[in-house]
Amino acid sequence: MHLQEILRYTQNDKGGIMKNLVIVESPTKARTLQKFLGDKYQIEASMGHIRDLPKSELGVDIEHNFEPQYIIPRDKKKKVNELKRSAKEASTLWLATDPDREGEAIAWHIAELLRNSEVKSPASLSLQRGEQKSKVKNEDIKRVVFHEITEDAIKNAFEHPRNIDIKLVDAQQARRILDRLVGYKLSPLLWEKIKKGLSAGRVQSVALRLIVEREKEVAAFEPEEYWSIEVELQGESGKGEGGRFLANLIEQNGKKLVIKNKKEADEHIHNLEKSEYRVLKITKKEVRRYPYAPFTTSTLQQTAANRLGMSAKKTMMLAQALYEHGLITYMRTDSVNLSAQAIGAVRTYIGNFIGKSYLPKVPRIFKSKSKNAQEAHEAIRVTDVREKGEGLREKGNFNKDHLRLYDLIWKRFVACQMSEAVMDQTTVDVETGDGVILGRSPVSKYGVNSATTPESTDQLDSGRGRHGDLARMTGNYLLRATGSVIKFDGWLKLYQISKIKDQRDEEEIGDTKEQRLPELKENEQLDLIQLLPGQHFTEPPPRYNEASLIKKLEELGIGRPSTYAPILSTIQERFYVEKLERKFIPTPLGTTVTDFLLEYFSDIIDYSFTARMEDELDEIARGEREWKPTIGTFYEPFEEKLEKTSKTAKKVKMEVQYAGKQCPECGKELIIRIGKFGKFLACSGFPECKHTESLEEKIDAKCPDCGGEVVVRKTRRGKTFYGCKNWPGCKFASWTKPKGNNSESTK
Repeated sequence: MHLQEILRYTQNDKGGIMKNLVIVESPTKARTLQKFLGDKYQIEASMGHIRDLPKSELGVDIEHNFEPQYIIPRDKKKKVNELKRSAKEASTLWLATDPDREGEAIAWHIAELLRNSEVKSPASLSLQRGEQKSKVKNEDIKRVVFHEITEDAIKNAFEHPRNIDIKLVDAQQARRILDRLVGYKLSPLLWEKIKKGLSAGRVQSVALRLIVEREKEVAAFEPEEYWSIEVELQGESGKGEGGRFLANLIEQNGKKLVIKNKKEADEHIHNLEKSEYRVLKITKKEVRRYPYAPFTTSTLQQTAANRLGMSAKKTMMLAQALYEHGLITYMRTDSVNLSAQAIGAVRTYIGNFIGKSYLPKVPRIFKSKSKNAQEAHEAIRVTDVREKGEGLREKGNFNKDHLRLYDLIWKRFVACQMSEAVMDQTTVDVETGDGVILGRSPVSKYGVNSATTPESTDQLDSGRGRHGDLARMTGNYLLRATGSVIKFDGWLKLYQISKIKDQRDEEEIGDTKEQRLPELKENEQLDLIQLLPGQHFTEPPPRYNEASLIKKLEELGIGRPSTYAPILSTIQERFYVEKLERKFIPTPLGTTVTDFLLEYFSDIIDYSFTARMEDELDEIARGEREWKPTIGTFYEPFEEKLEKTSKTAKKVKMEVQYAGKQCPECGKELIIRIGKFGKFLACSGFPECKHTESLEEKIDAKCPDCGGEVVVRKTRRGKTFYGCKNWPGCKFASWTKPKGNNSESTK
C-alpha cells in the first residue's frame, strides 16, 4: 500500500480532497517530510517552541497551584499568525513534532493556540460583518509520532494518529517549572551573597558539584612511589627476536609483591639476575568478545567525545541534522531496542556483504540497564544500512563531521548484530629459583620437579605449608605473561584492528596491545635477556571530561537524554568550569558557588535527591503521579530555606587572583576578573580606577603561519580556540592546541 493511500482520511463527502496542514519544528524536517507526503499536504515549521515562560519574570503563579503563565515570545508572533492563517484553510491539522516529551509539549502548545482560537486574517482577507471566524476543532487535530523519517515510518504514523499524550506534556511542564523555580529563586540569592549575574540550576549545580569535588580530590591527593619490573625472556625452542616475550613480576614466595622504592627494586633485580627461570604453568582458553549494544543518547555522546573529540553539544547538533534528513533514527533516546524490520535489514546486509560466517544464528536482543528506559523507543541507528557515509555528500549539505558521526553510528549498528570475536588467550606463569639444588631443577611451590632425588625430597618435606604445598626458597618469584591471538575477528572486522593506534579507538573496541607469545612448554627452561625496571607514581582520580561526566550523571540517575548536552554547555558558558586538554576544571567562581550551595542548600544539590526528582518526573510521564502536588512538595521547604538563608548567610568574599602586573593608570595591582566574554584584567582600585585590559594566555608553541606566539582566545559563546597573537595581520586559528610545552599566562 502506497503512502498516498492515507488520503482516505481527508476526503470530504463529495470525494474531493481537503487541505491537510502538517506542523513540524524545523524547515529541514519539513522538506524531508514533503518528499514522502507530496503536494496534498502543506508542511509548516514552528521553529521550535511557540509559547514559553517569560524571560523577564518568574512566569509561575505560585499562589494558584503553580499555574504557568505562558506567553508568545515577540520573535514568534509572526510565525504564530502564519500558522493560524494556514490552519484556517485546513480541514485536518497534523502535529508531527519530535517523539519525546519536549516534542509532545510543542505539539500541545500549538494545539492550544490553534484550538478554538479566532484566526486573524491579513488585511486583504479581512472578514465581512457577520461572517464567522474559522476555528480549529478538537477532532480536526491529530498527533503523529515517528522515530525515523522514512516512507514506511511516515506512512504508519499517518495511518495511526493519536491524541496528544497529556501525561508527557505534564512531565515536561513539571521539569520546566521546577527548573524555573530553582533558577529564578536561587540565582538572585547568589547575586546578593556572591556576585551579580550568577545562575543556579537544579541539575547544572549537581554536575558542577561533581567537577568541584573531583578537583578537591585531585588537590588533596598525595602520590606514592611504586616500581614494576618486566623481565624479557626467551624459550629454548624460539631463538631470536620472535622467541622473546615479556613477563611481569607479580609474587614473591606466594605473596603479592609491592615494590615501594628504588632500593627495594634493586634488591629484587639483584636476585632476579642470578635466578633461573622455567615455565611453571601454561593456561589456554578461548575468549569471546561480544559487540556493544546500539547507541543511546549518552553512549553516542560518550563515544563521539572519546573517538571523534566532539562535545556533547556538537554531537547532538550533527545528529539532529542527520535525523531531519532521514538518515538516522531519533537521537534522544535511552533505549537499546531495535525494530524487527531494522534487525532483518542489517542481518541481510551482513550475510550478503560481510560474510555468512559473520552472521549469528539468531538476532541479538539488547536490554536497557536503565530502569527508566522507554523500550517503545528505538536505539540510535541508521535508517538504511546500505547507505554508507561516503555517499552522503550528495544527499545534503553535510561536512566531514556529519560523515564521521554517521560512520560511527553505522558501524555500531551493524556491529551489534554481527558474530562475536573469538580469541585464543594464553597465560604463562614463570617461576624463578636461586639456582640448582643437588644438581636438580629449582623447586616450585606447587610441587617437586620429577627429576628431584628422594634425598632432596626428604629435605624439602619439612618445609611443607599447611596446604600441603612446598615452601618456596628464599628469593623465589612468580612472573606472568599474557598474550592473545584473534582467532576470528567477528564484529571487530568493522574496526580494522590492525590499524588501531590510539587510545580513543581502544575505548570503543577494547585493549588490543597484548603480545603474541612464542610456543612454550611447561617446565621449559628460559633464558634471561634483560630486566626492565620502571618507576611509577600513583595518580589522582582523573578529572572529568565530557564523556566521563555524562557517564557519571547517567550512573547517578541524574538528567535524561535531552538534558546532558545543555547541562555541559551551561556550566561552561557561565564560566563555572574551564576545559584544559578536554578535562573540566572548576574556576574559583564555580568552586565558590558550589561551596555556598553545599553549605545552605545541600539537599537541593544532593545526588540522590536529584535522582529521585528525575524518577518522579518519569512517574508523571507514566501517569502515576500528578505534577502540581509534586512541585508543591518540593517548593514549600525550598522557599523556607531561601528566606532563612537570605537573612542569615553572610556575603561571600571571592578569592582575588592577582595578575602580578601594575595598573598603567594608577599603579595599583591588576586582578583577574570574569565578565560576559570570559577572563580579563581590571584594576584593584575599581571603582575609582576603571582601567581594564585583555588577558592573554600564551602557550609554548609557535604560529605555523608566521612564527609568532600562539595565545588562547574565547569565542563569544565561551568556547576556547587558539590563535596567533599577531592577529589581524595573521589569521591563524585552531580549535586544537598546537604542539608545545606547558602553557603560561601572560598577565
